[in-house]
Amino acid sequence: MAAAMSTHFEKRLYPVVDAADQVSCRPDFAVALYPGHLASAEKNFALNPDIHVTSQTPPTFLLQAEDDPVDPVENSLVYFGALKKAWVPVEMHLFAQGGHAFGLRRTKFPITAWPQLVEAWLGTIGMISE
Repeated sequence: MAAAMSTHFEKRLYPVVDAADQVSCRPDFAVALYPGHLASAEKNFALNPDIHVTSQTPPTFLLQAEDDPVDPVENSLVYFGALKKAWVPVEMHLFAQGGHAFGLRRTKFPITAWPQLVEAWLGTIGMISE
């Protein structure tokens, strides 16, 4: 969902009603945890053709566990490559263990520290004070 919102913001899905609707729908940044549907296994893990990364795609933070049984780590790898190719600032963290849908739940794995990684990254891109 984060990737879709980051790459499909130019087309408004409802008619303009007031001045607020004149503001861009482009997110200032994106955080994609255990992203899915970005790489097609049938096409040697090529980027999903519905995802159109451009230089206007917002800075993106990617995080995934390599042992994710639901969404293969190739989703993050392919999206990272597309973002780099478009010169979009991107930071990616891959962890050996953590599974899928770990969210904010504390675990014994290092991936548990991901909120602090996002916070630090938001500081480096100027979204929050460091």
